[in-house]
Amino acid sequence: MILGLSLAVALVALYGSHLAGRWRSIYLASALFALYLNIFVLVVQSFQKIGFLNRFAPTGTEPPFFAAQGIALALFFTLAVRAIQRPTV
Repeated sequence: MILGLSLAVALVALYGSHLAGRWRSIYLASALFALYLNIFVLVVQSFQKIGFLNRFAPTGTEPPFFAAQGIALALFFTLAVRAIQRPTV
């Protein structure tokens, strides 16, 4: 549901407002948030289904799991800040 809402906001910014003014930042933030949610699920399922990773975090509450999620969050936060601050062409 959150993913769908985020994508709906991105679509309104893209097609409804044509990325004019602040809508560019709204589009970038909502699209990157939707992508982050997909990556979050990818990391969770990787630790559940890939045997090598499952040995490090079998229940999903171990430090390697939180480290992987933290790295993903930090990368997406950095990407979002840099994308929003970048001037439009």
